[in-house]
Order: sequence, then structure tokens, then C-alpha cells
Amino acid sequence: MVSWIVWLIVAAVLGVAELLTTTFAFGLIAAAAVVAAVIGTFHIGLPLQLTAFVVAAGAGLVFVRPIAIRHVRQPPPLRTGAAALVGRSAIVLEEVTEHGGRVRIGGEEWSSRAYDESLVIPVGAKVDVLRIEGATALVYPRE
Repeated sequence: MVSWIVWLIVAAVLGVAELLTTTFAFGLIAAAAVVAAVIGTFHIGLPLQLTAFVVAAGAGLVFVRPIAIRHVRQPPPLRTGAAALVGRSAIVLEEVTEHGGRVRIGGEEWSSRAYDESLVIPVGAKVDVLRIEGATALVYPRE
């Protein structure tokens, strides 16, 4: 069998292994097998094909893999503005109903409504901010 076909089969097997593991290692080694297959299409000897494979695999694992892993493991985006208030706790300043009320969220006074329309939340109760709609915080009492 022609060597470049063997290299392509090796690349396909490694590609499937990469899809199953998502480690970025098998994919880079598969790319190295493709490099060796390209060298093999020019009928260059097996020692040079193996050298090309080893160099390409080593370069991919040393230089490309750390960059790929860094891009995948980025921290979650920071929430700013009103979106940062979701999940915080608040204190009820004026009774909160389905129609309105006031709460203090981290030192700021916000208009609010009860997240559950059937609730009436008394003054002084601790609540959680579940959503922000415009300038109104939708809150739910803490248990």
C-alpha cells in the first residue's frame, strides 16, 4: 500500500479520537499525519516522512495546543450595569406587590415588583433580585 494512504488513515483515526476526547492533542497529531501524507505523495522516503510527522506533531503540541487551551478556558464575561444586580439580595423599603414597591440594592434605591404576582412582600423583608426590566427590579422573598 502507498505510504501516503496509510498516513491519511492514521490522520482519520486520530481525528475521530480528537472528536471523542476534545483534548486538542489528537487533532494536532492528525494534522502532523496529514503533513507526512503530503510528503509521501512526492515519493520521499519513509525516514523523511517520519521526521516530518515528528516535527509537525512536536510543533503543534508545543506551540499551538497551549494557545488553543487558553482560548477555550477563558473566564466568564463580567456582568456590568443592571445585569450585575441579578442574583443580589435587597431590602424592601416600601411594600412590594405586583404593581410596585421600592427596594435597596447595594446602597441604591430601585423601583420593584414582585416576581410572583400573587405575593405581597412586607417592609424590611430580604429579597433576591431575579430579573431587571428597565429600571424595575423583579424580586422574590428569601426563605
